Amino acid sequence: MGKLVGMKQIVCGSLVYGGLAVLAVAQTAFATPVIGVEGTSLAVGAFDGLEARSQTDLHKVELLATGPTDVHILQNKIAPGGTFGWHSHPGPSIVVVQSGVLTLYRADDPDCTAQVYAAGSGFVDQGGDIHVVRNEGDVEAVVYVTSIIPQGAGRRIDALDPGTCGF
Repeated sequence: MGKLVGMKQIVCGSLVYGGLAVLAVAQTAFATPVIGVEGTSLAVGAFDGLEARSQTDLHKVELLATGPTDVHILQNKIAPGGTFGWHSHPGPSIVVVQSGVLTLYRADDPDCTAQVYAAGSGFVDQGGDIHVVRNEGDVEAVVYVTSIIPQGAGRRIDALDPGTCGF
């Protein structure tokens, strides 16, 4: 009887893990595609953790990442009409728009409110939220991204279209 129970646990466990693997493959297969984006990795650095503090009378910065951490620095060129597709990240990213205009939409916004970022501006993606970034302008947009993520984690997690926006 003991071998039969153990065998059932192995079979059930295998089915659960197999089902999760199929779900992960299906999500990737049905994720919204990246279109018109040329990405270049400029540098990747591995850290045992990050801790930085700086303060003046008018400015305060604190950065803390515990445990093994990767820092990615990228340049992305997005053609007019280009999109990153719906996705999330396992950690925060600092995004600086060098040229053009980017429009950000968040999956948890039922009104699909456009957040527009022009050249010389930027935003912080906190990580963990599903969003899409698009170039709805008529010129190429160039952005620089610094991502701080757990070491070895993929920088990007593809997501299905949440259905909150009509595009």
